[in-house]
Formats: sequence, C-alpha cells, structure tokens
Amino acid sequence: MKKIFIACPANITTGGPELLHQLCYTLRELKYNAIMYYYNFNKERYITPIAEEYKVYNNPFVTSFEDNVENLIVIPEVEYNMLKSIKLAKKVFWWLSVDNYCSSRSRKWSNILLKLGFSGLDGYKYKKVFGLLDEKFLFLDEVIHFVQSKYAKEFCNNLGIENSRIYYLSDYLNPIFINNAIDKREYIKKENIVLYNPKKGYEFTKKIIEKSPHIRWVALKNLSREEMSNLLLKSKVYIDFGNHPGKDRIPREAAISGCCVITGLRGSAKYYEDVPINNEYKIKDSEDNIIEIINKIQNIFENFEENYLNFEEYRKYILNEEKVFNQNVKYIFNKIIID
Repeated sequence: MKKIFIACPANITTGGPELLHQLCYTLRELKYNAIMYYYNFNKERYITPIAEEYKVYNNPFVTSFEDNVENLIVIPEVEYNMLKSIKLAKKVFWWLSVDNYCSSRSRKWSNILLKLGFSGLDGYKYKKVFGLLDEKFLFLDEVIHFVQSKYAKEFCNNLGIENSRIYYLSDYLNPIFINNAIDKREYIKKENIVLYNPKKGYEFTKKIIEKSPHIRWVALKNLSREEMSNLLLKSKVYIDFGNHPGKDRIPREAAISGCCVITGLRGSAKYYEDVPINNEYKIKDSEDNIIEIINKIQNIFENFEENYLNFEEYRKYILNEEKVFNQNVKYIFNKIIID
C-alpha cells in the first residue's frame, strides 16, 4: 500500500474529525504513509484546512485525493457519495455516527418530519420503507466497514453487511481531560451542579429544568477545552438525553472528571458496551420519568461518594481506550493491507 488517505471535512472541530486525526497520527507512528485529505476547503475563508485544535497531531495533509490501486482511503459515514465515486483505491467506510449517516441520506424528508414532531431519523426510515434508498454501494466486496460503537455494529448487521467486512475501531479522549482529571480531581471541591449539552436532547432536558428550579443547571457551551475540563471537575452530575449517534465523548469526559453520568436510552446509550454504566443511571426520556430523574440527581448530591464509586469501572474503561485503539489500529491495518 503506497498511501493511506484519511478523508476529513476541512476546518471542522467535532468528535468525528478528531478521531480521524487520531487515526492518521497512530498510523504514522506505525510507519504507514498516512495523510489527511481535507475536503470542502474554503480558501476564501481560511488560510489552512486544518483546524487549530488538530495541529497538535502534526499530520501531513492534502486537499486532493489520488485515486489509484496502490492507495487506500478512509471515508466518514456522511460522505457516501465519495465512497460511490472512488473507482480504484481500496475503500474503508467509517461509521462514526449512525444518525449522521441516516440524516444525510434524507435531509429533505427529515426536515419536513421534524416540523411534524418526528425524529430526524424517521426520514431515513420512511425512505427505506418506500424503497427510495439505494445503498448498494455499501455492499460492494471491496468496501471495508469500521464501526465506532456497538450501536453502529448492530446497524450494519441489520443492513445485511457481513461481519467479515466489519471491524470495531473506536476512539479515545483528548489528553487534556485525562491529565486534568489525574492532576486536579482530588483537589477540586465538587459542587451541586448539573451540566448538560444544549445541543443534545434539549427539548426533554428543558422539561426537567423547568420542574427543578432548586437545582443549579449549567449548559456546556462556548467553552475552551480547558474551561470545559475545569467545569466538569467541579460539578457532580452530567446528564445527556440526546440521540447518542455514536460512542459520544462528553459522557466520557464527564465521567473521567469525576461526574456521575445520567443518560437516556437512545442510540449508543442503550448499549453497555458503548456506555458502561449501571442501569440505574440510564432512564428513558419520558415525561413520566422526570421525577425519577430529579430524585436521582438529588440522591447524587446527597450521597456523592457512594454514587461516585459506581463509575469506577467506567473510568478504568476510559483510561484504557487509547491503548485499545492503538492495538486495534495495528491489528486491523496489518490485516486489511495484507489481504
């Protein structure tokens, strides 16, 4: 294999692009000729396609892809058209987010259904029911699938993709959260604060907030990584009733920072393999359960040490993720390149 290209949207900073950069960095550490391939680069708006946060990986990059039989390209799940257009190179389709794939396949339908009160994923489901989706490109023999979560693995299985072409490759946290947790966690006094992501499941979270004015709620928004880490370190609870389209980072960042984590049961959250916390902290996002959620928060406030210990296995799991990632990258690429 001459070159391995990692396709990534230019100047975007979310969990998926960071994982793409982690892969490129790890492959280069293993002496593969891996290169970031940035697409959708706006030269008029940006000087360089690489986001500031990812310069630390020091990965080489290009803005055009060489489609030949000697190369391999890793493509994120939202760029299915890229997968269809590549003719010669070996192709890996990486399921970083099941929900983003589904939404990108049915944007117009999803937008209409959202206005009618349906889920954004319903557009994909209805298009599939009516036979309006062509997904043959996913089943081509030369396409290899990486999955970032158990949730994605089941989705691929339900599509009918063979297990022999699916490899599990998840991510690990940015070191700032790990190092801050190790250096500061025992010195920072925890406060009765509940954190939430206003971009994930806010419609339901808002109902909980309205019924618990006695609780101090803080939204995670407009924060640097350092500010985010420090806020997590001093708070007792993080809740997430979003869709969990993949194995999300913020629940792990919260847990490693000493927060107790409460989630719903959507997406990857329902799988212990993706969010390995006790079932008592996973509560369905139903209005009937709002009082139960508030009571659980109050219990954590009043019995924090006892609840904190229930997340010890989750924290060990998080600390081991980088080691597992490196082992999996070494095994997978040795296998697929030889094959």
